[in-house]
Amino acid sequence: MKRFKNILYVNETGVNQTSAMARAVFLAKHNQAALTIVDVIPDEVIAAAVGLPPDGPSAAELRSEVAADRRKTLLSLIAPFKQGTDIQIQVVTGKRFLEVIRMVLSQSFDLVVKPAEDPDWMDRLFGSDDMHLLRKCPCPVWLIKPSEKTRFKTVLAAVDIEPVNPMPAKHDLNRTILELAGSIALADNASLHLAHAWDASAEQTFLSQKGISAESVDAYVGEKKTMHKNGLSTLGIALKEWSKTIAHKAIDPQLHLIQGPAKKMIPQLANDLSADLVVMGTIARTGISGLIIGNTAEAVFYQLVCSVLAVKPPGFKSPVKLG
Repeated sequence: MKRFKNILYVNETGVNQTSAMARAVFLAKHNQAALTIVDVIPDEVIAAAVGLPPDGPSAAELRSEVAADRRKTLLSLIAPFKQGTDIQIQVVTGKRFLEVIRMVLSQSFDLVVKPAEDPDWMDRLFGSDDMHLLRKCPCPVWLIKPSEKTRFKTVLAAVDIEPVNPMPAKHDLNRTILELAGSIALADNASLHLAHAWDASAEQTFLSQKGISAESVDAYVGEKKTMHKNGLSTLGIALKEWSKTIAHKAIDPQLHLIQGPAKKMIPQLANDLSADLVVMGTIARTGISGLIIGNTAEAVFYQLVCSVLAVKPPGFKSPVKLG
């Protein structure tokens, strides 16, 4: 599937980037897409010129020297992958996640690939810049675990199903998740798992009320489960048909219908499957300040210890502005 046309790779110093860089190059070749690698010089580095002796370097000179050094580092990083691939280099100054998102907005990048920060002082894979990108970047963000294998064995696609009167935006988001996860599984010859966590929301309310029999509650839960099961099966069939159309090879995903909160069940399933990649959507409420990513999605991201490809819903508007 030729989905991506303009890919941005974000340099992450201090971690092993070999797998992430190889993945970005593979995606560019597979999609016949343009590939740019960017390094962001923190403002604090340039601010170091303030207060230097008068005969010392100016801020502009310091910026130029640091940028030249960073370019050398980037050239060294891409050297093993240059053959047959045209990789552009950009070095900018500012706050990293902000400058990356501004580049996405101004240069129409349709995918951001970045090694996960993997901060050693926290018991999680993704750091502050990673989470900002997951929350606010308008295009898909692929965060790759350092030292990840170059080809995945297990891909997990997590979808959110509304069995009754689904919103068009959610339907479109699920389709995008399926297509991305399916194309990655095909390219890597990986197993694909399709998961949906569901709940019978009124079960506890019914149980607390007098006059409602246990049989009635069980019937209610059974009906809800059947509806969610049918919805998941429908997505599985759609994925098979899509794969036959695109690759002339049917993907037969393993379906996982799990009862319980998604923020708990999806990370647990990813761990049980030893998933290499989780593909999932984020629920944006861009009309309310600060609520850029759904609480469930954020809770899942904090618990994952594998690579993640996060997709924004249709109509998402980044709170980051140009200028």
